[in-house]
Amino acid sequence: MKIVANAINKLNQMMRRIGVTVAAAISMAGCASTPAPTEQMAVSKAALSNASSAGGNEFAPLQLKSAMEKMDAAEQAMAEKDYVHARQLAEQAQADAQLAGAMAHSVKAKKAADALQEDSRVLRQEIGRKNKSS
Repeated sequence: MKIVANAINKLNQMMRRIGVTVAAAISMAGCASTPAPTEQMAVSKAALSNASSAGGNEFAPLQLKSAMEKMDAAEQAMAEKDYVHARQLAEQAQADAQLAGAMAHSVKAKKAADALQEDSRVLRQEIGRKNKSS
C-alpha cells in the first residue's frame, strides 16, 4: 500500500509541475503573439495632431477631448503591456480625432460658404443700385 501511495503522490506532484509549466508556456505565448501596437499609436497621435491643427479645439472640442482621453488610456495600456487594449483604445482615439478634424473642416467650410454668399449678396445689391442710378 505504501508503494502505491508514494507512486500516486509522485504522479500528482509531476502532474502539478506539468500543469504549471503548461500554464506558464501558454501565458508567455499569449504575450508573445500580441505585438506592441506602436504603428497604430503613431497613426493615432498623428490624427490627434491633425485634428488639433484643423481647429478641433474650437469647432469639435468634445470629440477632440474624447480622442485625447482615449489616447492617454492607450498609452497607459501600453505601459502595462496590455497591447490588445492599447490597440483598441488607439483605434478609437484615431476615429474620434478624425471625426473632430472632419467636423472642424466642415464648420470652416460652412463659414467660408456663408461669407462668400454674403459677399455675393452685397455685390448684387451694388450692381442693382448702379443699374438704377444709370
